[in-house]
Amino acid sequence: MISALTGELRRVDEDRIHLQVGPLMCEMLVAAADLPSLRDAIGSEMTFHTVMYIEGDASGGNLEPRLIGFLQPQDKAFFQLFITVKGIGPRKALKALAAPAGEIAQAIESRDARFLVGLPQIGKRMAEQIIAELAGKAARFATALDGKGKPVQSRGRRSPAEEDAIATLMALGERRVDAEQLLDRVRQSSPDLKTTDAFVHEMLRMRNDRG
Repeated sequence: MISALTGELRRVDEDRIHLQVGPLMCEMLVAAADLPSLRDAIGSEMTFHTVMYIEGDASGGNLEPRLIGFLQPQDKAFFQLFITVKGIGPRKALKALAAPAGEIAQAIESRDARFLVGLPQIGKRMAEQIIAELAGKAARFATALDGKGKPVQSRGRRSPAEEDAIATLMALGERRVDAEQLLDRVRQSSPDLKTTDAFVHEMLRMRNDRG
């Protein structure tokens, strides 16, 4: 099983990317929300957290393996949760993920069907089904919102070190929204920190002080 691939981003198409990994050129499907930033990153070395699935009709003998890549491990984990909903396959899920996974998870937890209907491939009945099946399960992925319903994190995509620090705290049982708040506090108190280890150390210290 391939869990992650690191290589040079060579090309970005409508729904997939091409990653040069040594002598191999790997094609990966990606979430719609990631496409704009990926188009700006052509030529960069990047790591994608991957999922493999088999596409096609077994009775027709035309099965093909497909690789899906995510920029952050929590996005991969949310995708794996999202496709457990009846009627949402991998392709449909990738098109529906046109907003950041954290915002979609927040909409699920707040039972905001209107937000979900605004996503590609999601109608009213499907939005209600997503909420029915996933509400209570998506909290650890949810992004904190301000009083106007906007993401608290509005300064653009977090750095890989920051996302890894959040993922580490989530692996230790912290909800994403709480891990993000801890990270924001650390950034305010120690703006010079750059590495994952440094962020995690300070986040854990603040969590212990909070307790």
